[in-house]
Formats: sequence, structure tokens, C-alpha cells
Amino acid sequence: MEGSSQSTSAAKKNYAKFLEKVGRTIYIDNLSMNVTKAVLSAALGQFGTIVDIQFIPNYTKWSIPQCALVEMESKKDAKSIIEGLQELPFMICGMPRPVRVEPAEAEMFVDRPNPPGRKIVGRWVNPSDPYFESGRLHRRMIRRHAGEAEQLLQQQLEEEEKLHKRQNETLTSNFKKRGTVDSVLHDGSLYRLARLYGVKLEKH
Repeated sequence: MEGSSQSTSAAKKNYAKFLEKVGRTIYIDNLSMNVTKAVLSAALGQFGTIVDIQFIPNYTKWSIPQCALVEMESKKDAKSIIEGLQELPFMICGMPRPVRVEPAEAEMFVDRPNPPGRKIVGRWVNPSDPYFESGRLHRRMIRRHAGEAEQLLQQQLEEEEKLHKRQNETLTSNFKKRGTVDSVLHDGSLYRLARLYGVKLEKH
């Protein structure tokens, strides 16, 4: 009995530690398919110290990191991210990204420990069992939902490709404009135009 009591006590401490981790973790989704831990860390590091980043697998043939769990050093840091992204656009590689950010929940962690005192018991069900037909209906429903989710993800990927292309075009255009402005400033064209039109400029 003493060993069982110690085991229960250790399980409670372990689960309490896990809940503390959940409390300082945020969930973020609708990420770009090209996002990496380094990119996400750079984007969120301004709000506080990041302890860990875990991408949540979507269990499809694409295996795209569209959402992640970001563990911060404190609950205050996690709250700062949630509040900050409600007021400011989330920027990845210099472009705004319409992401959703919210507090993490225990069920989102694939490595979550079982709550103390909870035990899951499984058993085989025969065709004559009352639960057999119910289980078969649930399995069909899961397969149908998985197919619908895959179709939706396919559409999201197509939209993502279009968005990525537009963002690259915008960045390229901005770089060209910046290059034109820089060349005018440095080759003397600006001052020649100013003299031509009688505009006085101050040199810095």
C-alpha cells in the first residue's frame, strides 16, 4: 500500500507540473506551410522567452506544420502574445499572416500524462454485442470526417500557394521601388531635379 501511495503522489506531482506547462503555453494555427521553429521563434520572441516549440501533426499525407504549441517561460509571456496579436498583425518573413492564437489546452499535447486515478480499459466487441453497431457507425463517421478534412486541407494548400505567390510579388515590387529610390538619392538625380524645378533640399 505504501508503494501505491507513493506512486499516486508522484503521479499527482507530475500532472500538476504538466498543468503548469499548459498554463504558460499558447496554441497558434493557420501557419504557413514553410514555417520553421526558427521563423516562429523570431516572430514570437519579442513577447518573451520561448522555452519550446512543438508543431502539431495533422495526420494527413502532406504532414504540414499548420499549427504549433509554443511554451513560454511564464504565464505572463503567454498572455502577452495572445493580447499582442489581438492588436497587431502577426508577421512572418516581413509579411502579415492571419493566424489564430489562444491559450493551450491539456488535450492538445500528445505527450500529456494520464490524470491521477484515471484508468482506461479496452475490450473486444463481438458482432452480437449491443455496442458493435454503434462502434461501426462511429468508425464510418470518422472516415467520412477524415475525407472531408483532407479535401478542406487541399483547398487551403491551393489558397496558400496563391497567397505565397502574391506576397513574393509584393516583396519583389517593394525591393524594386526601394532600389529606385536609393539610386535617385545616391547618383545625384534628386538634386538635379530639385535645381530644375527650383526646390531647395537640405543635405544630411
